[in-house]
Amino acid sequence: MEHRIVGPGPYRATRLWNETVELFRARMPLRKHRCRFKSYEHCFTAAEAVDWLHELLRCSQNFGPEVTRKQTVQLLKKFLKNHVIEDIKGKWGQEDFEDNRHLYRFPPSSPLKPYPKKPPYQKDVIKFPEWNDPLPGTSQENIPVRPVVMNSEMWYKRHSIAIGEVPACRLVHRRQLTEAHVEEIWKSMTLSYLQKILGLDSLEEIIDIKLVNSKFIIHNVYSVSKQGVVILDDKSKELPHWVLSAMKCLANWPNCSDLKQPMYLGFEKDVFKTIADYYGHLKEPLLTFHLFDAFVSVLGLLQKEKMAVEAFQICCLLLPPENRRKLQLLMRMMARICLNKEMPPLCDGFGTRTLMVQTFSRCILCSKDEVDLDELLAARLVTFLMDNYEEILKVPLALQTSIEERVAHLRRVQFQKSYPEVYRERFPTPESEALLFPEKPKPKPQLLMWALKKPFQPFQRTRSFRM
Repeated sequence: MEHRIVGPGPYRATRLWNETVELFRARMPLRKHRCRFKSYEHCFTAAEAVDWLHELLRCSQNFGPEVTRKQTVQLLKKFLKNHVIEDIKGKWGQEDFEDNRHLYRFPPSSPLKPYPKKPPYQKDVIKFPEWNDPLPGTSQENIPVRPVVMNSEMWYKRHSIAIGEVPACRLVHRRQLTEAHVEEIWKSMTLSYLQKILGLDSLEEIIDIKLVNSKFIIHNVYSVSKQGVVILDDKSKELPHWVLSAMKCLANWPNCSDLKQPMYLGFEKDVFKTIADYYGHLKEPLLTFHLFDAFVSVLGLLQKEKMAVEAFQICCLLLPPENRRKLQLLMRMMARICLNKEMPPLCDGFGTRTLMVQTFSRCILCSKDEVDLDELLAARLVTFLMDNYEEILKVPLALQTSIEERVAHLRRVQFQKSYPEVYRERFPTPESEALLFPEKPKPKPQLLMWALKKPFQPFQRTRSFRM
C-alpha cells in the first residue's frame, strides 16, 4: 500500500484527493457479505473500510502517522457524499457514514475532482525600476523647451545631429531609492526565494502576489524581541490578557507565578478549554485563507526537511504581524505542554500530543472554500510545526543578508550617480589608488649566515663517543 508522494505545486490538495481515491478504489479488499438473509458480492463493511484506509493514510508520507481513526471516518463521509462509495442499495450524497457493519460498495465509475479554476494572478515578481526609466506621466515629447532663435551656429548644430555627427542629448530621469522601493525589493526577493525553493516556474497558482504586503515582511524581520517573538505596534491587536495568562499558566505548569485564583481538581482542563475556545472562534486561521495553497504546497517538501523548514520560514514571514505573534505563542505553549511530564492528562480519550494537534490544527490552517482533505493536511502541518517551530519561526538569515546587501548596493549606486566626485574620493578604485600611492620597491631579504651552512645532519655515533 504505497502512496505516491505528491510534491509542491498548484492544486496539491486536489491532486492528493484524486491520488487517495484511486488507491482506495484499486486496492480496497472486496468480498462476499451477508445481510438480512441476503448475499452481496464485491462489497465491504464500514469498519473494514475504516481499518484499511486508516492504515493507508498512516503509512503515507503525504499524511503521516498522526492521522486518527476519527479523521479517517470523516474522510469516508466525504467519500460517500462525493459518490466515491455508495451503500449496498445505491444510496449516496449524505455524510451519514458510521464506523459499523453497514455494507458499502464502489459505483461503476468514480469521477475524480477537476482542478479548480482560479483568476489569473500576476505572474512576474515586481522588479526594482531601472535608474533611467522615465517617471510616470512624463515623456521626451512633453518636456518644456524655450523657443530658440535660429542662426548659423544653431543651424549647424542641428544639421550635425541630423546627419549623425553629434549624438543627440537625451534627458535621463534619475531614480531615488525611496522607502517604497526598499519595500518592493523585500517583497520581490522574498517571493523569488520561495519560488526557487519550491522549484516552480511561477507562484501564480498558489499565491496572489498583489495581496502580499511588504510592510508585514519588514516588520516580522526587525520588530522582534530577544526571544524572536514579534512585537506589535498596535497593542489593540494583542492577545487578550486573560488568554495570555492562561497560556503562561499551562506553559509553565505547575509553576504558575502570576496565578491569583486557587487551583482545584481539573483546573488545568478548564484553562486549556478556555484557550481552545478563543483560538477556535477566530474569524480567520492564523496562516490566513490567502496563504492556504502556499502552505499546502510546502507540505510536499516534508521528505526534504531542511528545504521544508526554509520554505515555511519564508511563508511565515508573509503573515500579518499579529497572526505571526499568536502563532509563535501558541506553538511555544503546545510544545512545552507536550514535553511537560508533570502535566496531568488534559483529555481521557487522547494523548497530549494528539490532543494538541486535533484541537488547534483547524485554527492554524483552514481553507476558505470547502477542501476535502484540509483536516488531514492541517494535522500534518501542525505536527511538523510542533517538531520544528523554533527553526521555522526564526527569520531566515540568508534571505535577510541577501536583501540587505542588495539595498546597500543600490544606495551606493545612487550615491555614486548623485555625487561622482565625492564617491571617487571615499571609494577609490584600484587604478586611482595606484596613482596616489605608487607601490614602493620591496627591500631584498638579507642574506643570513646560517643559510650558507649545510642543512642539519642527524647525529651519528663515532668511536670517540664514550658511554
